[in-house]
Amino acid sequence: MLDVVCVGVLVADAIARSVEKLPEKGKLELVNNISLYTGGCAANSGVDMAKIGLKAGVIGNLGDDGFGGFMRSALAQSGIHVEGIRVKSGVSTSASLVMVTPDGERSFIHCTGANGYFTEDDIDYEIIKDSCFVFVAGTMLMPRFDGTECALFLKKCKEMGKTTILDTAWDSTGRWMEILQPAMPYIDYFLPSLDEARQLSGMKVPDEIADYFISLGPKVVAIKMGENGSLIKTKDGKRITVPAFTVQAVDATGAGDSFCAGFITGLVRGWTLEKCGLFANAVGAHCVMAAGASGGIRSEEEIWAFIKNYNNGGKAK
Repeated sequence: MLDVVCVGVLVADAIARSVEKLPEKGKLELVNNISLYTGGCAANSGVDMAKIGLKAGVIGNLGDDGFGGFMRSALAQSGIHVEGIRVKSGVSTSASLVMVTPDGERSFIHCTGANGYFTEDDIDYEIIKDSCFVFVAGTMLMPRFDGTECALFLKKCKEMGKTTILDTAWDSTGRWMEILQPAMPYIDYFLPSLDEARQLSGMKVPDEIADYFISLGPKVVAIKMGENGSLIKTKDGKRITVPAFTVQAVDATGAGDSFCAGFITGLVRGWTLEKCGLFANAVGAHCVMAAGASGGIRSEEEIWAFIKNYNNGGKAK
């Protein structure tokens, strides 16, 4: 039995750091390092959860190419259940060029690739049946799945008695709520970033945004607010704020996915929402302290040791 299955975006990330500036046309600029990592919301969250100590699986599409072979092999080596991954012949694996500036911020050049062909028909419901929690990761980046098909999938999951969780990505098409609205009634836990939540809602104030989302169906909304921590609100009126951990940021790639991994770990363990938020913020802090989306993630025991040391006035490391 899997603790959680992550359904959605799988991306090969070629990460360049540190990028001082982009080269002019026909010119070249040097960076310190370019490395290939597993990426994409579903892959990142799944790897993070496996490193923390959960039994995690991934469902999504890869292309029949070198990037696809790397992704499947790397995910399997990370302890992820990969039987739900399908290979699309004649399609390239989704990939991103990630440019990391010296302060850890990122810019992306992205090819949708195989993620653009992912549909509800690609989902093996036997794997869903064998999972306790279902996490849709990367809404807005799966054009054939987002919207009606995602809503259909989540509805089926609810009918199977599964707890559903969803996180969004940035919508470069500008459709935002048009894409998300059909799925909202079937989401138990909604975990957007503040920037995405503002675009989706058309509102600015986090509390008002959370209330708006809750009115559309989710039982719990947890908004990721970066250095301002996180805000959690529930359908029964509970409000929780969780401060961020102050750490030295090296690379913010995958920070939102790591928050989700930490929060979902808490749901699997049956923790209170306060404890889920605290642990999620700590996992996010571990993410940004190292290169790559999952390079800094540690075991559940190590993360709690970090929290204890931090709360006792120890140095964050």
